Amino acid sequence: MRQYKRLTLLILTALVSLNEATTTHPPPEFSIPDNAGLDLVNMLIGNGGDTPNGSGGMIPSTAPPFGMTRWVAQTQPHYVSATPYNWTLNKVMGVVGTRQPAIWMGESAPISVVPGVGPNVVVDFEERGLEVLRGSDGQKNEVVSSGYYSVELDDGHGGSITIEQTATSRVAHLRFTFDSTLSPYVLFEVSRPSVITSTPTNITFPIGSVSIPDDLEVCGWSDEREDSIIAPISTAPFSKHFKGYFCARFDKGTPKPIYGVIQNDTVSFPHPQHKVSQGPLLSAYAQFPQSKTKTVITMRVGTSFISEDQARKNIDAEIPDSSPSSAADAHLIPGTFQNTAFQVRKSWADILSRVDLKVYIDENSNKGSPRDFVDQQAFWTAIVHTLQYPTEQHEQGQYYSGYDNAVHVLEEGGESYTGYSIWDTFRAEWAWQILFVPDRIPGFVQSMLADYQESGWLPMWKNIVETNIMVGTHADSLVAEAVLKNITGFDRELAWEAVWKDATVPPENDLTTVYADREEHVDYEVRAGLSSSYAQNGWVADDIHSESASRTLDYAYDDYAAYVLARELGKPENVTNFLLERAMRAPFTLFNDATGFMEARNADGSWAGDDNGWTEGDKWAYSFDVVHDIPTLIERRGGNVKFVQSLDDHFNGGHNDHSNEPSHHIPYLYALAGAAYKTQEKVREIAVANYNNTPEGLSGNEDCGQMSAWYIFSAMGFYPVNPVSGEYVVGSPFFERITIDLNSPASSSQLSPKLLTVTAIGARTKQYIKSLKINGVDVDQPIIKHEQIAQGADIVFEMSDEIQGWGNNEAILKAFGVGNETSGAPHEKVSIPGDSEPSSERNADASLRDEL
Repeated sequence: MRQYKRLTLLILTALVSLNEATTTHPPPEFSIPDNAGLDLVNMLIGNGGDTPNGSGGMIPSTAPPFGMTRWVAQTQPHYVSATPYNWTLNKVMGVVGTRQPAIWMGESAPISVVPGVGPNVVVDFEERGLEVLRGSDGQKNEVVSSGYYSVELDDGHGGSITIEQTATSRVAHLRFTFDSTLSPYVLFEVSRPSVITSTPTNITFPIGSVSIPDDLEVCGWSDEREDSIIAPISTAPFSKHFKGYFCARFDKGTPKPIYGVIQNDTVSFPHPQHKVSQGPLLSAYAQFPQSKTKTVITMRVGTSFISEDQARKNIDAEIPDSSPSSAADAHLIPGTFQNTAFQVRKSWADILSRVDLKVYIDENSNKGSPRDFVDQQAFWTAIVHTLQYPTEQHEQGQYYSGYDNAVHVLEEGGESYTGYSIWDTFRAEWAWQILFVPDRIPGFVQSMLADYQESGWLPMWKNIVETNIMVGTHADSLVAEAVLKNITGFDRELAWEAVWKDATVPPENDLTTVYADREEHVDYEVRAGLSSSYAQNGWVADDIHSESASRTLDYAYDDYAAYVLARELGKPENVTNFLLERAMRAPFTLFNDATGFMEARNADGSWAGDDNGWTEGDKWAYSFDVVHDIPTLIERRGGNVKFVQSLDDHFNGGHNDHSNEPSHHIPYLYALAGAAYKTQEKVREIAVANYNNTPEGLSGNEDCGQMSAWYIFSAMGFYPVNPVSGEYVVGSPFFERITIDLNSPASSSQLSPKLLTVTAIGARTKQYIKSLKINGVDVDQPIIKHEQIAQGADIVFEMSDEIQGWGNNEAILKAFGVGNETSGAPHEKVSIPGDSEPSSERNADASLRDEL
């Protein structure tokens, strides 16, 4: 039988899996509208693993793109280093509206909603956990997707509870089906025990508030913010007043419940309507009457950063009360659970419909490999992962700012966001968002500029407010890249003012503050070491500041980004010269000619040691981290041949750590030194080793989309090594054709398609490039300019299974034993997508991958 037919069978088995088995494909009534790409999204990718850095740190949440509050089943307490849901666990403790933007960041005012049965309402997290029921095949009765989630639970009393969940940006739509003769209840955990830092025993008790304002409403707030301990001290007096509000509304026609409130094990039942209860360890619950048949409870939970009343308004705006309708299909009736799920799925389908992926152009050809399905799921899921952060924090034309504890009114069409993991995302995620969702970029930048106006600084890692996590002022890069790529819709002069301040104004107490990772009781970190050493000497002093070597290299890049912005805005020559000179000089103050590696330095200029001063990396990774001046880096490391050899030493010695971002650009450096064939090999090796379609399918952490952005660009065959250069370095495309409509989602229905098409016939088994054309014009160097593709383009790779002359320096080929023939020579094959028959080891986990 043909491989292709076997592959088709695997896909059909995965998508039409048994109802009893875990599946990533929702049932038919929640699969509307139809979208082939969305059907291949696997929200479990990057969720499994038994360590915080083991699998991606993602959760299978339901929310639209960039949704403010994401809803997910709870299987474990979540805090810095733990997410609310982990696929390896077998109990569900309810569902939670979470604003935790990454596994190594803290939560902010979650609201948990927990169904149960019986006269005794269970609040304790572990005790309220219910076992997930399994089918005859042993798999969980669970459906995960971007727009719909369900799970069937043993209620602990001989019956079952089915949880169904979908959510708009600010409102959850929940449906609980109780198959029990006991009275059902719904618990709202308003203020929980909260873990501060990543130590589970370091528990605090946030304050909450709850009231019953109506027969079918429960409202309240929590002031939990786990990252509050690392807020800059000048912001803390304001951000300490943060609250996350909610208002839960049961559907009309729901049997009137009796409400109770539990505070620190003290029960008030029945609880008087309108009475406000406040304090730590606070929950409310609604107890419903017993029924001899199944009881279905449907509710909406509005969330807000502004007020309880705004949470109500968010319900009315996003999921209004349903009205009687003659429509035959429930998904067409506003306010129904089915309609909400339809609208959320449609929000994803509208975006993913702008992408067309063909593993093989001739889908009926005698081709196919089990890896094909794995890579399709990895690709489509990567797109979804890149469109989750930052998250919206605007609500009907206004937003709450923790920087000044005020509600701000936006100009018409204005937006506000939080969840900026900029040290990670400036590398490729931002470039991907500029290319694919350019309509969002003005709002993202506007929001950062509002942060600047309200706090005095652009964000580094904003989670409600700044957290001082990571190093460098890479918002400078985001702004510069947006301007360079002709994004408008924000105040460019204000942006320049903010970037110039980053480059020239040191933080408070710069001479005496270490700024250790997550250091408490300090002010804005920004460019720590700017005045103590960097401005004078070109390096950040290791005996004064933490992570000094990484800071030095990051500040140099940020200086270059500031230079690009100044150049694009026509700033005076003395300004551009100052920024450019420092950007080019500073990195090489760390280059130790005696060792050939970058090394931290002390204030007196002495070397601080190979292992000192690094951020999520080491001397191996950071010695390749001068992305804005690769020619000088190559020269300092001895020229092209020695530079390529140093890259070989890096990879062959096991030093490349793709789970951390400083390594992401490194395989592309081969091409910039005349060894494009080695880039073509390495990117595929890295893709196979670090990406698959299992819960362990992402190495390290997703980091708000950066891991997935690397995969998307690499699958297309190019990557933004220097984001503010306006250039991409060519790698090796993974699929035979990818077509993307570059029109923004908001405008794509009114405009003719603006198609970017990447064609690479034979790419599944041929990793080397013989030629490259853009719009019919030969491209001789492994560089693609953004201006060549920004309005759409036809990119055609001619692929080969042998090394070719294209992109390769003859001296490099000769030095590494490939020969002088430009037509190519045989070379040892590497493991690439689809290039071999499945091994017995692969067959062992095939059922898991193909099912998920």
